[in-house]
Amino acid sequence: MPKVITLGESMVVFTPDNYGALRYENQFRARLAGAESNTAIGLAKLGLESSWMSRVGNDEFGHYVLNMIRAEGVDTKGTVIDPEHRTGIMFKQREYGGETTVFYYRENSAASCMCPEDLKPEWFVGADILHLTGITPVLSDTCRATVLEAVRMAKEQGIKFSFDPNVRKKLMHGQKDIDTLRSLTLDADIVMLGVDEADFLFGVREIDDILHVLFKQGKAQYIAIKDGGNGAVVSERDGAALRIPPYPCKPLETVGAGDGFNAGFLAGLLTGRSLEEAGRMGGIAGALATQTTGDMEGYPDADRMERLLAGQAEVYR
Repeated sequence: MPKVITLGESMVVFTPDNYGALRYENQFRARLAGAESNTAIGLAKLGLESSWMSRVGNDEFGHYVLNMIRAEGVDTKGTVIDPEHRTGIMFKQREYGGETTVFYYRENSAASCMCPEDLKPEWFVGADILHLTGITPVLSDTCRATVLEAVRMAKEQGIKFSFDPNVRKKLMHGQKDIDTLRSLTLDADIVMLGVDEADFLFGVREIDDILHVLFKQGKAQYIAIKDGGNGAVVSERDGAALRIPPYPCKPLETVGAGDGFNAGFLAGLLTGRSLEEAGRMGGIAGALATQTTGDMEGYPDADRMERLLAGQAEVYR
């Protein structure tokens, strides 16, 4: 049985071979993109059983998405193949210096038509964590309802709710979406968010203020605050905040780093590691994600994670 359940949209992303404006590009590589499936894959690589629920179109891109996620060892039995809607796609535009702009073609996609009826209570049996992001509930009203129903089902079965607001302003439609993300953040048992997201949702940027708001107003038992090149801070209710230094890396692209951190941190909690070690696992997975141009191709497997945690040098030849 999967230990972690994820739910959200995954797409085919087309990445240009070169840097610069897409209008001048004519060669692209197809890859998988999706915050929730990224985290599920990161967990599977670390030896944790995970599942991904969604909808994909009954088209070549939908089967590509399913094939890629299954190939990484993630259970997809909860994913619906939708004969009436297409699989979403997106394009990346890469600039020199590491900046990436994303262009979405996902309106009325199969995943945006997810509905509560897609969820089956038996799919939640035996899981320890339901992990969601703030991307899914802002895709459509039915997606919002699906997320809320998934949280209800999980809590009914005693499953911990993990949430990353993962704010995507290009997808949001005003105050209703902001209120939804605030509510979900405060309802989660495990919160993993960036400093900018805390500022956007709660108007606070200082670490102590973020922790105060989330612990005082919310239900969080564990919090991880991701701060890019400055590392992260992790804390548990009634515990001290621990600074996790950034893991050394040479970034090519930062997309997928936050999802990798989530996978490493959740894996640490699920395997009984100390809070500090769970934070280090998140930092390692997130850093390695930046060293490839794909979202999840750089995530470590369990053996590599153990070597890096132990400070062992990697042997390449």
